[in-house]
Amino acid sequence: MNHIRSSRTTGLLAFALAGFTAPCAYGSALAQEAPPPPATAEAVAEPAAETTAEPREIDFEANNLAYDSENEVVTASGNVVLRSEDQSVRAQEVSWNRKSGQITASGDVRFVDQDGNQLYTERLELNDKFETGAMEDLLLALREGGRLAANSGSRGEDGTITLNQAAYSACAVEDSDGCPKKPSWRVTADRVTYDPENRRVRFRGAYLELFGARLLPLPGLALRTDSGAASGFMVPDFRIGQSNGLEVSGSYYWRMADNRDLTLVGTVFTEAPPMVSGTYRHLVDKGAYQITGYLTESRRISSFTGDPTSERDLRGYLAANGKFQFNPEWSVSGSVRLATDRTFLRRYDISNDDRLRSTINVERIDEQSYFSFAGWATQTMRLGQDQGQVPMVLPVVDYRRRLDDPVLGGKVELQLNSLNLFREDGQDTQRAFASARWELRGITGLGQLVSLTALARGDVYHSSDNALTDTVTYRGSPGWQGRGIAVGAVDVKWPLVGEFLGGTQVFTPRVQLVASPPIRNLAVPNEDSRAIDLEDSNLFALNRFPGYDRVEDGVRVTYGFDWEVQRPGWRFKTTLGQSYRFKEASDILVDGTGLSERVSDFVGRTEVRFRDFVKLTHRYRLDKDSLKLRRNEFDATVGSRQTYVEVGYLKLNRDIDEFVEDLQDREELRAAARVRFADYWSVFGSGVFNLTDRTEDPTFNSDGFEAVRTRLGVAYEDDCLELGLTWRRDYVTSGDAERGDTFQLYFNLRNLGFR
Repeated sequence: MNHIRSSRTTGLLAFALAGFTAPCAYGSALAQEAPPPPATAEAVAEPAAETTAEPREIDFEANNLAYDSENEVVTASGNVVLRSEDQSVRAQEVSWNRKSGQITASGDVRFVDQDGNQLYTERLELNDKFETGAMEDLLLALREGGRLAANSGSRGEDGTITLNQAAYSACAVEDSDGCPKKPSWRVTADRVTYDPENRRVRFRGAYLELFGARLLPLPGLALRTDSGAASGFMVPDFRIGQSNGLEVSGSYYWRMADNRDLTLVGTVFTEAPPMVSGTYRHLVDKGAYQITGYLTESRRISSFTGDPTSERDLRGYLAANGKFQFNPEWSVSGSVRLATDRTFLRRYDISNDDRLRSTINVERIDEQSYFSFAGWATQTMRLGQDQGQVPMVLPVVDYRRRLDDPVLGGKVELQLNSLNLFREDGQDTQRAFASARWELRGITGLGQLVSLTALARGDVYHSSDNALTDTVTYRGSPGWQGRGIAVGAVDVKWPLVGEFLGGTQVFTPRVQLVASPPIRNLAVPNEDSRAIDLEDSNLFALNRFPGYDRVEDGVRVTYGFDWEVQRPGWRFKTTLGQSYRFKEASDILVDGTGLSERVSDFVGRTEVRFRDFVKLTHRYRLDKDSLKLRRNEFDATVGSRQTYVEVGYLKLNRDIDEFVEDLQDREELRAAARVRFADYWSVFGSGVFNLTDRTEDPTFNSDGFEAVRTRLGVAYEDDCLELGLTWRRDYVTSGDAERGDTFQLYFNLRNLGFR
């Protein structure tokens, strides 16, 4: 029988193998499945028992049907569809030899296996179990993404498909208009084996081609068709830095089991000894954890003198975290972060963190109660800071419970809390308290939202070595100390809704009265309430100090308003407020906080948003007397995800002459921008600049404009490829992490497991 080869299928195969270019006329055949044709003939047949040990039913439909009774050959033509269990075949013509059980399909053949993978070819041989044989000019579209095209191939009885002179890519073959596009990368190979049982594709003689250029061999390449990970080598990373010179990292990924894996990395440098690292991840029945480690041997910088050590030391970093949920209520989580020295992470560009915290937390949570047994330890990464002054905490016990039945119509929450904080060379503090909080909310007949709050708490403290704390107001009195706390508050909001400029507006005046008798604040240490500053976020808080160690006393009234306007696409929201104390502030509210006098500074926040294109946020604090800006913080984003500009600015002008811990003046500018062009290309840049000068902070040597870090780069990103080159300059030397330039080349081949 003679067959006319379809230009549609042949064109697709040619496009897949010879550079992925094709006319627009047959671009959509791979991406979309044609609807089933109308059936004009239908038959149900069962193959002869002698042709197979396990007969199976095969349904087929076609426009025309013929039967050769002498040779027992059924021939179907015209939009033929065969179905057997989860498999199907579509073709222009199908002949079925009932004696031998052989099925031959020809003309625009599409075979779908039980896993949903689609095979396109011109001629396909199957037996009555739907097991295929030899094929030519074929294209295999994997269900999980990716396509394999080959000059020839065969399918064994176990379903294994072997392809010769094949090409693979996970890129989309169509653009948004339905026309074919040339994928940015593909893998060519002499031989490809597809194992449907293990859902794995193995390549022999494979090469990676990027934008049509053959780049590098990929020996031993294998990938999974179910989006799962497969063991193998990963694409190297390249970087050039000031501290280490040229850096090349090679990785091997080991898929140990479906629930655990290991990634091993070896890195060589031209200006430093080599380094090894690895990450182990494990998913268990009750939770998951991962462990990452780095190890090398090199000279390092002394934490205190800043000079290089004379001999090489073992240097490294350990990071681990995990969480285990034993039942719906009980869980355990924790993390470990440790470094051998303070400059290792910055030297090898792993992290810029100035402290590393290790934690442990046992929790029980149900609808009415919360229990936590926690602890943490911190390792400082700051040069010159005494590690002995850095606190460790174990344990912190916190228990809270809501009462089921209301008390006087309000909700009651009980709390028990204790803390043990100790330092190697500093003050030690132990604390315990018990508290009860009652809260009642309601709406008046005029629409006011009224909240009544009452808090009672009793504290017990013990501290020693108090003189080792530099700031006197943080020390407290040594030995055992106790105090009682009582706070009452009334909070009233009155939302007023109306029309405005074609939209809606909500104007909400608010007033709050808080009263508390004198509290023995300075008698107890201050460990967790040091960073106090009046902001819009804590203006109406019951206690404007963070933590538990400091509580505002006296009587104060806070007043302000919220105003929100919404129009189609637009949203404007602003908040402004101030507080007044009936007595002079206590010693715990020092100058520079905005709360030290009877009348506080003004604080506010304004947000403007236009769809997802413009986002503006301004936070500020105004001096109550001169209206001078004491805090000026501005964040703006204009643009889309592809093209945008971001600007952030912060200035703290506290107007104090003396040095107070946690109240230094600062001025900083942050900026970033990205511009997309030519569909997939973009250029980007960012920078952080210190604008603080000596008049704002005498400890700074800056002249008022000092770059901290800048970055420039160019990137390419489409549906299956990320490629970029970045240049970064660090302007601050920290130990052996030298200031200078860093260049990095990276790329990520999606759906191939390279990242």
